[in-house]
Amino acid sequence: MVTKAVVIAAPASGSGKTTVATGLMGALRRAGHVVAPFKVGPDYIDPGYHGLAAGRPGRNLDPVLVGADRIGPLYRHGCEGCDIAVVEGVMGLFDGRISDANPAPAAEGSTAQVAALLGAPVVLVVDVRGHSQSLAAVLHGFTTFDPEVRIGGVILNRVGSARHEQVLRDAAARVGLPVLGAVPRIAELAVPSRHLGLIPAVEHGAAAVAAVDAMTTLIAEHVDVAAIVELATANVTVPAWDPGDAEATESKPTIAIAGGSAFTFGYAEHRELLAAAGAEVVSFDPLHDELPSGTAGLVLPGGFPEEYAEHLSANRSLLTHVADLARHGLPIHAECAGLLYLARSLDGHPMAGVVDVDAEFGPHLTLGYRDAVALTDSPLWSVGDRVTGHEFHRTRITGPAASTPAWGWRGPAGGSAREGVVSGSVHASYLHTHPAGNPATVRRFVRAAATFATEAAGV
Repeated sequence: MVTKAVVIAAPASGSGKTTVATGLMGALRRAGHVVAPFKVGPDYIDPGYHGLAAGRPGRNLDPVLVGADRIGPLYRHGCEGCDIAVVEGVMGLFDGRISDANPAPAAEGSTAQVAALLGAPVVLVVDVRGHSQSLAAVLHGFTTFDPEVRIGGVILNRVGSARHEQVLRDAAARVGLPVLGAVPRIAELAVPSRHLGLIPAVEHGAAAVAAVDAMTTLIAEHVDVAAIVELATANVTVPAWDPGDAEATESKPTIAIAGGSAFTFGYAEHRELLAAAGAEVVSFDPLHDELPSGTAGLVLPGGFPEEYAEHLSANRSLLTHVADLARHGLPIHAECAGLLYLARSLDGHPMAGVVDVDAEFGPHLTLGYRDAVALTDSPLWSVGDRVTGHEFHRTRITGPAASTPAWGWRGPAGGSAREGVVSGSVHASYLHTHPAGNPATVRRFVRAAATFATEAAGV
């Protein structure tokens, strides 16, 4: 049986998708459902709130990073043991990767594309502040724009009054679209944000739990959850994705993954692939921990080290240990925050000094997909390997260009770019990649860790 799903989308960013999707996950769970939470696109932050609401890891569905053919398998893998899935969209319903080569109504990586791949209905969340009878025209446009996408209903968000709600319900009725909920304006539900979006749930702690509980109560009271359950469906005929479909190493090398408040960006499938490849996966917090005993490979994922630079720098014993192991050939996979951690300094605070650059908070956000080619051999990639990744940062690197860059790509204006550093066994870059789209690199990294462990033991 394929787990049924509903996709929560909107005409534009800022419409309240995260509040509605997270609250719906929580309301379904309260009602006794086992909910599979998903997020369209490369977002790392919303899935943390989804996980709190659903009680299981939030997962991403991104056709750009993993390929459209893996969306169905990853969906089925994430739905194991669940009776319903809620998929939160990204940006506006039809927004995705901007490309002149993609004239279809649903852009690559868009919510509409994922909904069509899953055969799941869309519930459109509309921020109705300023809307009246003209809402009918908006809904008519969205319901007729792409015949591959079925909009099953609308949730009116930020409704001002009972009279306002009735006018909007009448507008929806004109186009035959059911109103599945009318959510009032509740300012105190706002979750604090900063330069890259919401503050991650891990950092927000008890306040994040309280915010999710409030979202759950709000949606349970103002949305017809039973009607959404009745609407949900999916049409995915492919088998579930399997992280263990290749031979694993026998030596069980310890792979340490940085976590805690400074390193919150990651995909659930990464740990699953590492374990399936034979690794013993152990988490640690660079703010105050030491490396796990016997570490043979180190993963430094993305996050917000710029918010914790002073505290990361204060843990000098860990920084010194990482630098020493790097000199001795420890395989290190560092993405974005990891690159900053390995730099000489971050906003003036001394860091590990593994790569010969400095880092600082910058004035501009760097955001977008990149079609990259590996320029230097590393524990993950061979020269010439191609990958689509994603940049998402507001820091910048200063200092001379690396003599052995990790990646090269064409920029949006057509110029060539070189990015990241490969130094010995270290691969450090701003580029985020999805391991499920590149499983061979995970197996290669685990084999490198196994070799390091064997050599360190003198075997």
